[in-house]
Amino acid sequence: MVEADAPGVFQPRDARPPASVLFVCGMNAIRSPMAAAITAQLFPRLYVASAGVRKGERDSFVTVVMEESGLDLARHRPHAIEELEDTNFDLVVTLSPQAHHRALELTRTMAVTVEYWPTPDPTLVEGTREQILDAYRDVRDQLRRHIKDRFGWVPLPGG
Repeated sequence: MVEADAPGVFQPRDARPPASVLFVCGMNAIRSPMAAAITAQLFPRLYVASAGVRKGERDSFVTVVMEESGLDLARHRPHAIEELEDTNFDLVVTLSPQAHHRALELTRTMAVTVEYWPTPDPTLVEGTREQILDAYRDVRDQLRRHIKDRFGWVPLPGG
């Protein structure tokens, strides 16, 4: 089991850290819900959401590898960007080329920062169940490192 990180605080590289972040991937089934859950775990005061270019299907491998980090995504239901109730975010992080193009289209008249974090699609990996799970773990761990680095995560004092 992978040990979960405790909530932390920002020590951002930006003068003003974002108050809200949207993670977007192709189908809101793997990368964006992983990133949103990890970010919410690390920064509980930050408003975090996820969406896809289109609505996908739940992925059971995501549930397994996120539970290893103490995060429950069993109830996550994928949804598309158009289904979001609130689209007012300070930062939109895209995790696939398709998501990046869509986010740029949607935000061209908005005062929002869009960042592209190229993230592999673990569904492209073939092999045994354990090899596939390892691909999902790699994506989870890559996202955790990127989130910590981008937002300057440090553990809360005494935590």
